[in-house]
Amino acid sequence: MDTNKPRIACRSDWKTAPMPQRHETFVLNRTFSDQEMFALRCGNVPQAMEDKWFWFMEGSTLWAHRSWTGHCIFRIDFKEDNNHIVTVNRDPEQYRSFGVEEDRESLNRLLNWWTQPPYDHYDEWLSETYEALNRAGKVEDS
Repeated sequence: MDTNKPRIACRSDWKTAPMPQRHETFVLNRTFSDQEMFALRCGNVPQAMEDKWFWFMEGSTLWAHRSWTGHCIFRIDFKEDNNHIVTVNRDPEQYRSFGVEEDRESLNRLLNWWTQPPYDHYDEWLSETYEALNRAGKVEDS
């Protein structure tokens, strides 16, 4: 057995719910290196409570689910021209967003975390918590 070979996450590794009928699509124009795509293809099976995301790839599609609920939040269909099609959850009981621009920023931030070797869920959790507090006006300038 090759212990240096990374484990590849797959749909059956975690509870998942399908993308709801209420969803929206947008184009994400972004390039990914071979190393970044490899990190995304490996996916992530949560190992700690702070790890909010389970993601995996099937073919050229990345599925991103919230780890606690299994709700599908993002689906990214990767395209060779780097104009990737993103489907985002719009069920207000599963995911709240102020629109496509916020989703684009959030997704880019997540992709930045997810493509860093090794993926650090705790730093991502701190960053997401800070951003949520900042949007709610709870962060004071020092």
